[in-house]
Amino acid sequence: MATGLGAVLGLTGSVDSAPAPLPPNIVIILADDLGYGDLSCYGATKIKTPNVDRLAAEGLRFTQGYAPSSTCTPSRFSLLTGEYAWRQKDRKNSILNGDAPLCIEPGRLTLPAMLRNAGYSTGIVGKWHLGLGDGQTPVDFNGEVKPGPLEVGFDYCYIIPATVDRVPGVWIENHRVVGLDPADPIIVSYVTNISDTPTGLQRPDLNTHYGADKQHSGSIVNGISRIGYLKGGHAARFKDEDLAKTVVAKSVAYLEQHQTGPFFLEIGLFEPHVPRVAEAPFVGTSQCGLRGDVIEQIDWETGEIMQALKRLNLETNTLVILSSDNGAILFDGYYDHSFEDLNGHQPTGGLRGWKYLVFEGGCRVPLITRWPARIKPGVSGQMFNLVDLMATLAGIVGQTVPPKVAPDSLDLSPVLLEQTTNQLRHNTVLHGISDTLALRVGDWKYIPANAKAKSGGMGKGANPDDPRFAASHVTQPLLFNLANDPDEKTNVIAQHPEKAAALQQQLETIRRRRF
Repeated sequence: MATGLGAVLGLTGSVDSAPAPLPPNIVIILADDLGYGDLSCYGATKIKTPNVDRLAAEGLRFTQGYAPSSTCTPSRFSLLTGEYAWRQKDRKNSILNGDAPLCIEPGRLTLPAMLRNAGYSTGIVGKWHLGLGDGQTPVDFNGEVKPGPLEVGFDYCYIIPATVDRVPGVWIENHRVVGLDPADPIIVSYVTNISDTPTGLQRPDLNTHYGADKQHSGSIVNGISRIGYLKGGHAARFKDEDLAKTVVAKSVAYLEQHQTGPFFLEIGLFEPHVPRVAEAPFVGTSQCGLRGDVIEQIDWETGEIMQALKRLNLETNTLVILSSDNGAILFDGYYDHSFEDLNGHQPTGGLRGWKYLVFEGGCRVPLITRWPARIKPGVSGQMFNLVDLMATLAGIVGQTVPPKVAPDSLDLSPVLLEQTTNQLRHNTVLHGISDTLALRVGDWKYIPANAKAKSGGMGKGANPDDPRFAASHVTQPLLFNLANDPDEKTNVIAQHPEKAAALQQQLETIRRRRF
């Protein structure tokens, strides 16, 4: 799996004669629901992302980058553990609520824990969405909130528990809710309406931004109804208009405090996940409505992080990785005109499907890596799944990860460091809602007949016959050749039944593998 630091980085000279390279600082910027076609460096013309474009121009941009899942919680689980989340049959392959228990076992060797073993300070700012508490008793947001990030390898955290469309809608620093008034305790329920204010169903007129569907019409916080019910904690509730600037401020503060390094910082952005609220400087800046505006807000956040690294003289020896936890989605519970305002923009870059689905549009994501000291600028067609970050970063920092610990993670550091042009990952399993699985092997993509998932992203006025918008309700197995058919329009299983049978068997073998 991972090899020693000298073997990985010292290929330009002998280990004895070459000075040991400094371990890089590592920053992962993980957007939320950002599509393959949402950045101008990936072909977008109605959305401008100059800071991300510069990151791509100065680094290695991947055209075959994949999220481990087409939904958030399982992708984040896989990124931190090196294991496909669908292998965990208890609770790790679902989209967690804000009061769900921690879905990573404390004490497990995770990505931050591995880096901490290598001498790194480890922090996370922004979205968490991997649960809090032990599951034995309800999460007490009024006391110590744990176990959480600090129990699975992070030294510091400043997080929001789940998605911003779910209660409780507060920031947590380490083990405590930020700004909580003890006289106004927080109570959360996803079952019973315990709210002390009207819900979106009761008073839809109080939604000051836009309306919402039934699922997203629970407690109204900051003029937006959310999933679930919330009582109390008024002083601690976040303001949607402040989320981006808070992520930047806390991230930059972490960089300043740990500039002597080495450090690892995961930055979980909230955009362009719903509910979409652009901060004042970005309202109306794109040519495709609110969703485009918050993507340009992502670009600003990225630029601020890059400027801080440069100001602190950390730019050259910091490995920055930018990606997304899954593919794009348009309508996802809020009537914010995301479909109506597209103006020709293609969030998936023309790929079929959306978030929740195992088609390419749901799983293929932007992936950019920049490390000026070691990574040469370019474009790579290497298949790279975010589950590979565990073994890849272990290879870079000289740590060994036992195969049973991160069973699905491959060390792709030779690709980043231009030590090979060979394909190191030959297949990847794609995971969608309702435990849908698909398998890509080389240019072939196989989706079993039992793959069923809800339709997503279509929006009012979409053509349901357009294969890019089709719902994933597969009544017969699908086989695509992505080299000839990147949009997955033509099922060629009748022409290649033997290929489909082989991929079906390979997927089943991977699924049943035990470690």
